[in-house]
Amino acid sequence: MKFTIVGKKTEVPRGLYEIIEKKLAKFDKFFKDGAEANVSIKSAHNLETLELTIVSGGVIYRSEKSDKTYQNALDDVIYSIERQIRKNKTRLEKKLREGVFVKGSDAYVPSENEDVDETIGDFEVRMKYFNLKPMSIEEAILQMLLLDHQFFVFKNDVTEEVNVVYIRKDGGYGCIAPEN
Repeated sequence: MKFTIVGKKTEVPRGLYEIIEKKLAKFDKFFKDGAEANVSIKSAHNLETLELTIVSGGVIYRSEKSDKTYQNALDDVIYSIERQIRKNKTRLEKKLREGVFVKGSDAYVPSENEDVDETIGDFEVRMKYFNLKPMSIEEAILQMLLLDHQFFVFKNDVTEEVNVVYIRKDGGYGCIAPEN
């Protein structure tokens, strides 16, 4: 697995590279050679935050944790990613057998420059840019759950329109689609 470690407004401590490399090696059994792991660290308000994003075969696993030390946050993040993999193992295996997640240039790949702060009128807005991958509503919900987000933007593979799936307050799921 290839990995990148980036410090956001902070320098990456020397020994942290080796610790991250050693701990990420345990994921080699889950992913093929093409998997990429992006680790970003930042420090604010006496907490150290570590974010891990793993992209493999078009599937994204992501976790972000804050703790007093980067090592504790790393342990929490690794546990969270492992839990995501085990929780969704059967669903993912079924999807992978069907060839739903196809590795390609249209897959979302996080980069160092993806967040851009812009001032629009009176508002400070953080912009994120990424490629939309055509997928079914079911795939989008699965991806949203893997990312542990409240919503997910995707291109509907049937209508070719941009849709948003989200988690409803009652625990169900919703989909927002443009009216024709």
